[in-house]
Amino acid sequence: MKKNQMDQEKMNEIVTEARRNRKQREQGYREKALKLFPWVCGRCSREFEGKKLRELTVHHRDHNHDNNPPDGSNWELLCIYCHDNEHSRYLDQEWYDTDAPEGVQGPAAIDSPFANLKDLLKNKK
Repeated sequence: MKKNQMDQEKMNEIVTEARRNRKQREQGYREKALKLFPWVCGRCSREFEGKKLRELTVHHRDHNHDNNPPDGSNWELLCIYCHDNEHSRYLDQEWYDTDAPEGVQGPAAIDSPFANLKDLLKNKK
């Protein structure tokens, strides 16, 4: 077997094991959170039961998935939609943080749909 092929196989084993460990860890804190808290989204107050329970996720308030205190103080149950929204807001906050170093700017707008609106309106007259 060639060295590259052995390296690739070793990497695949590492990734597979990491995924398996993450899945086990997630199942552990998810099961605990579902026992501790009512099956209600902490943001939109939607209630879950039966097959829909899989749409209820465990959100880590400090965004550290390894911080899993047994009392659940770092968790809140959020539906998949509110959970996605929370992480989007967190990423936006990181990007637009007011404590950013001087000279660092947020993303520039790629498209400016109204840039030539004045010209378009003139043509309509």
